[in-house]
Amino acid sequence: MIRRDFIKKAGITTGGLLLHNTLLKAVSLPFEVKKINIAVIGCGDRGTGLMHVLKELNDLYQIKAICDVLDFRLDSAKKIAPEAVIYKDYRKLLDDKTIDAVIISVPLYLHFPIAKDALQAGKHIYLEKTMTYNIPQALELVKLVKDKPDQILQVGHQYRYTPLYFKVKEMIGKGYLGKVTQIDCRWDRNGNWRRPLPDPSLERQINWRMYREYSGGLPAELLSHQIDFINWAFDTHASTIYGTGGIDFYKDGRETYDNVQAVLRYEKDNMVGNFGATCANSHDGYLFKIKGSKGMISLLVDEGVYYPEKDTKKQLQTVDGVTGATKITWNKDGGIPILTEPIKDGSWYALSDFHKCVSTRQTPTSNVLTGSKAAINVHMINKSLFDKTIENWKSEYDV
Repeated sequence: MIRRDFIKKAGITTGGLLLHNTLLKAVSLPFEVKKINIAVIGCGDRGTGLMHVLKELNDLYQIKAICDVLDFRLDSAKKIAPEAVIYKDYRKLLDDKTIDAVIISVPLYLHFPIAKDALQAGKHIYLEKTMTYNIPQALELVKLVKDKPDQILQVGHQYRYTPLYFKVKEMIGKGYLGKVTQIDCRWDRNGNWRRPLPDPSLERQINWRMYREYSGGLPAELLSHQIDFINWAFDTHASTIYGTGGIDFYKDGRETYDNVQAVLRYEKDNMVGNFGATCANSHDGYLFKIKGSKGMISLLVDEGVYYPEKDTKKQLQTVDGVTGATKITWNKDGGIPILTEPIKDGSWYALSDFHKCVSTRQTPTSNVLTGSKAAINVHMINKSLFDKTIENWKSEYDV
């Protein structure tokens, strides 16, 4: 790796936003654009957030219907899409033949049954992460989607669609990190994760993330994004998982842990991943470091920095006098910013690609097969956390 090739191929200087070819194809529309009639099932924070993105993409989507079992959520969603038909029973929404596709943004335990019904109703599906609540559901959903080749199911791991994370995957593939052996991930917060209750009887419906019957807890809600990115960037999945944690701070009747740490071993890749989250300290916030023999990448949600190792840095600091190569911009910590120009929220890129996949019947980058790998690894973490076991990938998980 010489300096000139690094600048030309890595595309991480301040000269401009260089997108991976796959991303360019994902957001370009080389076909006649036709609006997709879409419905949103589940109008909580995530569902209404995606509705705002759909409104931004108003050349691609028409929000035809919204559905939730709680009236106050429907009232909030109606303000975003006053033209939408309101449903409280998603099955009646699925009976509407004018609806082409649905977004499913409900509590995790409902992902599979609603997705199954939507497939049987002939709808295309944007299914929020984590794909399913458990491993048997993940394996069954794979089979159901394979039986519906004309229907698109995209999983909401939107990091697969952002320019920053595309670029990081590309850099890993081109060897700029060398041999990666260590991955360090955190997603920390300082808050009890509770939502206000208009009625105490709605505790389990609104604060479902705190109860094991409905939720995969911190691994499913937060760490699944980073787990899925590693799966994608290295075409892999964790083979062995050990997790530990507890309800260490919020003694308020919750059942899912507020403090977790999991070690994921990627045996064929000779890598170890450390994934952790706490609800009792927000200093690190979102932390994602991928460490290789030639350099390290440190990522935030929308920012990234490449830190070359000592020998690699010497190569990059050698100016090519013949070509007059562009000057590399170093930050105060000795790193090189990746994609310094602003990017949109990952959901914008993901929903843009969903429209293209539905229109052209292309398989999404985040699909039922990749979603199953992430869901299986998340379930393995939770099983290890609560059963205090070491979990191993099984051959029947290979789909």
